[in-house]
Amino acid sequence: MSPRVTSRERLMSAPASVIFDVLADPAQHAAIDGSGTVQGHVGKQSRLSLGSTFAMKMRFGIPYRIKSRVLEFEESRLIAWGHLGGHIWRYELEEVGDQTLVTETFDWSTSRLPLVIEILGYPRRHNKNMERTLLRLAGLVELTTE
Repeated sequence: MSPRVTSRERLMSAPASVIFDVLADPAQHAAIDGSGTVQGHVGKQSRLSLGSTFAMKMRFGIPYRIKSRVLEFEESRLIAWGHLGGHIWRYELEEVGDQTLVTETFDWSTSRLPLVIEILGYPRRHNKNMERTLLRLAGLVELTTE
């Protein structure tokens, strides 16, 4: 694994298909975001698929909007997207018995400005953000499967 990649994982009591449906719906991203930067979805993008684009309302100090493209997609197993900055957010799902292991990865090895990301301390801070995201995602999907 590249030194410019960091991941966190969590075992969830929900089927991979249920978890994937949340990840593939950009309207759900603000509900699961543990960083506090995702403010909402822009437009009427339906379920994501390989190559689809979606836009989000963001706030990192100041409000802005960002458009992302789905770069990797395997139904109920893998989804990843990136934007003009070049870094990638990836979710991998692996069923383990009646649970699903979800791994969230922040990959800035393809970033256009990796040193800026590192100087700002984003990779270090993002580990806690990913842990919060996975906790929020678990809370959402585990409630919907009861």
